Amino acid sequence: MTYVVTESCIKCKYTDCVEVCPVDCFVEGPNFLAIDPATCIDCTLCVAECPVNAIYPEADVPPDQVEFIALNAELAKKWRVIAAMKAPPPDADQWAKVGDKRQYLEV
Repeated sequence: MTYVVTESCIKCKYTDCVEVCPVDCFVEGPNFLAIDPATCIDCTLCVAECPVNAIYPEADVPPDQVEFIALNAELAKKWRVIAAMKAPPPDADQWAKVGDKRQYLEV
């Protein structure tokens, strides 16, 4: 099983999760992070670090977020690895409270 970044991350892109990942499995896009399922070792460290609760074990992804399982795998092939924490977007805290953000994902 791998871990999956879901919709809550869109436009927030906090990188606390990246900082604790021992295998650099996170990839970064314009306004979202994804997990490379081929690299993830299921260590669970990232889950507790995500301030918007966007990371789930694949088996526990909420039904309305299941598309993010395939999306993480797809984006992992396109985007570059991010291995160090960096500042979130200036409006991340505002977006953290917004639901239904799928339409804002930039791929």
